Amino acid sequence: MRDNSADFGIASWYGAKYRGRPTASGERFDPSDLTAAHPSLPMGTLVEVSRPEHRRSVVVRVNDRGPGGGRILDVSEAAARRLGMVAEGTAHVSLRVIGFAD
Repeated sequence: MRDNSADFGIASWYGAKYRGRPTASGERFDPSDLTAAHPSLPMGTLVEVSRPEHRRSVVVRVNDRGPGGGRILDVSEAAARRLGMVAEGTAHVSLRVIGFAD
C-alpha cells in the first residue's frame, strides 16, 4: 500500500481485554486511543479508515502488527465506535495512507 492508494477489505477491532499490553511499537495498548494494527505499514503511519456506505471515517495511527484471518486491519475500540462497527465486530472498510505521526 503506497501513499494515497486505497486498499479494501475486512477490519475488526480490539478493546479493553488488551488494555495495557505492549504493542509491536513498544507502547501500551489503550482502547481509547485512535490506533490500529496493520501487517506491514511502518509504525506511526496515519491511515484514514472509511466505511463509505455508512458515511463514517476515522484517522488511526499504526502502532501494532496484525491482524490475521484474512483481515486487513484491527482498530482500537475508540476507532471502531467512530466507524460504527462495535456491534458487528467486523466491517468492510477502505484504507488510505495520509501521512506519518511526528
